[in-house]
Amino acid sequence: MQLANIDAGKLFVSKTNMRHGEKNPDVSDILPSIRARGVIVPLVVRPGELEDRPEMFGIVAGRRRHHANGIALSEGIDHGPVPCAIMEDGDDAAALEASLIENIQRLDPDEVTQWETFTRLIQKEKRSVEQIGQTFGLTELYIRRILALGNLSPRIRGLYRKGEIDTRTIRHLTLASKAQQKDWLALLDDPDQYAPTGDRLKAWLLGGESISVKAAIFPLGDYGGRIVGDLFEQDGFFADAEQFWIAQNEAIAAKRDALIEAGWAEVEIMEPGSYFYSYEHEKMPKAKGGKVYISIRHNGEVEVHEGWLSGKDARKARAAEAKAGTTEADRQAARNARAETTSALQTYIDLHRHAATRAVLADYPAVALRLMLAHAITSPAHWTVRVEPQTARNDAITESVETSTAETRFDEKRRTALALLGFDADEPTVTGGYGDKDGAATIFARLLTLSDADVMAIIAIVMGETMEAGSAVVEAVGSYLAVDMASLWTADDAFFDLVRDRQMVNAMLRDVGGKKVADGNITEKVKTQKAIIRDHLTGENQRPKVDGWVPKWLRFPAASYSARPFVTLSRWKSVERSFRNVPQPFEIEQPDPYAIAAE
Repeated sequence: MQLANIDAGKLFVSKTNMRHGEKNPDVSDILPSIRARGVIVPLVVRPGELEDRPEMFGIVAGRRRHHANGIALSEGIDHGPVPCAIMEDGDDAAALEASLIENIQRLDPDEVTQWETFTRLIQKEKRSVEQIGQTFGLTELYIRRILALGNLSPRIRGLYRKGEIDTRTIRHLTLASKAQQKDWLALLDDPDQYAPTGDRLKAWLLGGESISVKAAIFPLGDYGGRIVGDLFEQDGFFADAEQFWIAQNEAIAAKRDALIEAGWAEVEIMEPGSYFYSYEHEKMPKAKGGKVYISIRHNGEVEVHEGWLSGKDARKARAAEAKAGTTEADRQAARNARAETTSALQTYIDLHRHAATRAVLADYPAVALRLMLAHAITSPAHWTVRVEPQTARNDAITESVETSTAETRFDEKRRTALALLGFDADEPTVTGGYGDKDGAATIFARLLTLSDADVMAIIAIVMGETMEAGSAVVEAVGSYLAVDMASLWTADDAFFDLVRDRQMVNAMLRDVGGKKVADGNITEKVKTQKAIIRDHLTGENQRPKVDGWVPKWLRFPAASYSARPFVTLSRWKSVERSFRNVPQPFEIEQPDPYAIAAE
């Protein structure tokens, strides 16, 4: 016979049980005891009765105790794994159970007295825990649980003996340090204070929600804090929740990377505490664009749900597949249907890229001249010129562009051009029509008096004002001129307010803080991750300062953070090939744009 503690979920009533029957047994006589103390007399079990489930144990004796424990579990009373005597070949179940019951009856039912007995046997008779277990027919874990009472102050043991502290509370108190026990007793004695009990006590002792080591999906050696246990649980708890989440988040990030490497189109890490409801989703295989959802409970538990799509996305995928056809390329396009950016965020990106590009274009009038000629050549019927308004429905976006470094720089050059033409310096644009029907002739006459350098400078401003935001032209000019966005753009509130996608925010956090920081915060709220990015950009809250950061979306040429569609990148890819063999900007003759003839 071997004594062991076995999870209740691995136990079932064997057909060879002496009292096997379909009807549930009457357990009213033993249920109060099991609710209070759990199963004390070990069940007699036999392994290997189910060929397809070798991890299961059939209960040969102890059916009533097993049933009573099941009722307690359904009521939320969990005393942990169940003590069991595992039969060996030749063992007689009835004899084993009779022996175990006889041994238990020799032991005082009062757990504090049991602690006194076990302590005396260890200290005076030099018995080992194993020997005590054999003497009384108890598992070593049970003996250690009782010995854990020795960690408690005499007063707490006395209160427990009198029944003034329940079993679940006393078990959690074995986690407490001497100082914590003293603080808890002070709360108990103060009529105006509340002394936590049960699971609330565990959370109070551990400084928040208790996280079992069972929740970890990382090797426990990666955890940098302390693991505590009350010996009434077979496993322990993480004493430092922050250290746990750092290790857990890194493991979740590694899991995500492995799933993407395995070919899943997308892996969505859900907000911690959010539930994955299968009835709101449809099963969808990987080949048809199925996603993986990773849900995280506040107690640290992680569940991976492979091959699902929300009902809305599933309908879109089916419609896209029906429209596109059945080739693998079509299926891949359907899988990657959701864009990286929202329409508002795309507008922000388009306007800031436009502002930066025209600010740099103003330094290259020869390039601007060629660009203007390209517009004249390709315009239908006649050349209609309209000023790019640089506005958005979102006022914060409009203000962000108006106050940007790029726009300030361009406006300074525009004022120079206005002065050259003799216009009011407060005019909002150079382009837009001035004077009467003879205005063009009047301006033509003015231009004839200017040097080629001045005319070229004005051309650069006009071209910048009329270049269409959110077009392939912006991508072509910006990439050709290698626009340095770091010198023309700074992350502002408008940008952070528009970025809300968890995957994108975590990818940007990796950009700024590195892989370890991003993986360590992968389950944090989007708001928290954006705050960490801000801290890195400002050097606050002890974060290493990162200068000159620009998200991939705003760099020239643009890049994306995932395989999902990104409009800006698509625009550049559509024209990139045309720019492979063109001369560099410095190879084109560039007159000084602001050189004014001395005469």
